[in-house]
Amino acid sequence: MLQRLSGKNSGVINFRKWQMKHMDLYNLSPVSDSPSAECSLVFFDLETTGLGQACDIVQLSAVSGGHSCNLYMLPRCRIQSRAAAVTGFRVRRRCLYLHGHAMPTLPLPQALTAFLAFLRMLGRPLLVGHNVRRFDCPVLARALDEWQLRAAFQQVTSGFLDTLPLARDLLRDRGQQSYKQENLVKAILGVSYPAHDALEDVKALQMLYYALQPSVEQALRHTFTLSMAAPAK
Repeated sequence: MLQRLSGKNSGVINFRKWQMKHMDLYNLSPVSDSPSAECSLVFFDLETTGLGQACDIVQLSAVSGGHSCNLYMLPRCRIQSRAAAVTGFRVRRRCLYLHGHAMPTLPLPQALTAFLAFLRMLGRPLLVGHNVRRFDCPVLARALDEWQLRAAFQQVTSGFLDTLPLARDLLRDRGQQSYKQENLVKAILGVSYPAHDALEDVKALQMLYYALQPSVEQALRHTFTLSMAAPAK
């Protein structure tokens, strides 16, 4: 499902140096020497059947300014009880339920293709997520590889930025006790939100990122490519 949300335009950041550094990995064309060369930011999150990297994706959500993408998939494996308790997802008679409500689903390859279409619309964005290098990216990479979509994905993205180490970098002198996303949102923005719903998570992360106001140099320290993420197990 592609949606238009109310709100400000998508954020952009100058990542020319990063793109030049990783050009050989992505077969990128050089970008303009102008300091206005910019990269859109897309905040993304996955909900899965479990906490291991061999789990299936149940929900894939992304937001960039006022644009959003929210996709549900019927998993091929059982949703672990711990994950179900956290996310509210259940499967009954080949139907996906979220907190007791039946959700429209797509087969995984169609959902991934829809996600790529969303990213393509935004012009090779940088994907931003919380703790994504250790979990979400390996899970996503395995799904892309299963359906031979990694090359297509790399053609429509400019890499990743993980806000977990970024927040630790920015807040190390503030005595922050927990770097879980919902705790950071509470501490920095002073609000609570329904965490572990991927769409709500990415909307909250977008607000958190702009509240943290990292410099380009600070953000660059925590960018990486899909191949640099931890391997899926």
